[in-house]
Amino acid sequence: MERIETIKNWLKNQLNQEFIMKSASSDASFRRYFRIIIGKKTYILMDAPPNLEKIKNFINITKKLAFYKINVPKIISFSDELGLVLMSDFGSQTFLDAIDNKNMSELYANAINSLLNIQEKVDIKRIKKYSETLLIKEMSLFPEWYLTKLKNNNLINQDDLNEIFLLISKKSLSQNTCFVHRDFHSRNLMLVSDKKLGILDYQDALCGPLSYDLVSLLKDAYIKWDEEFVIDQSVHYWEKARKIGLIKNQDFSEFYKNFEWIGVQRHLKILGIFSRLSIRDKKDQYLKDIPLVEKYLLDTSERYKDLYPLRKILDKVIS
Repeated sequence: MERIETIKNWLKNQLNQEFIMKSASSDASFRRYFRIIIGKKTYILMDAPPNLEKIKNFINITKKLAFYKINVPKIISFSDELGLVLMSDFGSQTFLDAIDNKNMSELYANAINSLLNIQEKVDIKRIKKYSETLLIKEMSLFPEWYLTKLKNNNLINQDDLNEIFLLISKKSLSQNTCFVHRDFHSRNLMLVSDKKLGILDYQDALCGPLSYDLVSLLKDAYIKWDEEFVIDQSVHYWEKARKIGLIKNQDFSEFYKNFEWIGVQRHLKILGIFSRLSIRDKKDQYLKDIPLVEKYLLDTSERYKDLYPLRKILDKVIS
């Protein structure tokens, strides 16, 4: 309650008029969001307690993306000290809410075009790079939280895992690099006016592998499409990326292999994160999404000989 009072007092000073504050959403971090209503106008308030979250990256990346005319929320006001950001409201219709079998091709084409626009325009010179150390650190959540704590399996050889992680990270870093959102998926894309996409949750952006955000979108932890659709959309991306110079001298089969390998890195991380959210943070709603992520990993590790050791580990813990 003390935190809520702090938020309300800050808003009173910023807005200088009566408002209604309603819960809007929370996410997989310690952040939460409120919808601020003033008559017919609405805003979003991001609450990021400064002892748990930092808003500096969000502010800086928002400014960078806005400079390139990427459709991100407009920041109205913020407090570094309190960890509060007041911003424009994209509404409540996520990409995940809106999509169905009739509009999926149109919406995914729209999302891919938005992604390509970001990758082509946004300067990455001053953005921190996705390093081998970070890629491996993220994958280490898989044995720590998924294997050991969720599946109660302590028998997996850590040296075997380290070898797999090193192989995946080196393959991932062999790709061309660009701006990487790191969570470009159906819950972080909003449908605003005229089917224009609004983009959220980009504060952890890095300079990293070209196909990272594409695999986040097409092999989404929250919604599954058949392989034919995923390949079709990947071809659509690859063709356009070649035209604008993001991809040079790389055929589609090699591109798709890179896409699948960075997907393995991401999905290992996600299994660890979802397990941690349940065990440590008591957010059990993420458990229902684990089987889809497991399926992505099983399918991909079956396709590539170098990933067979990972497949063997997965077979031991997935029933």
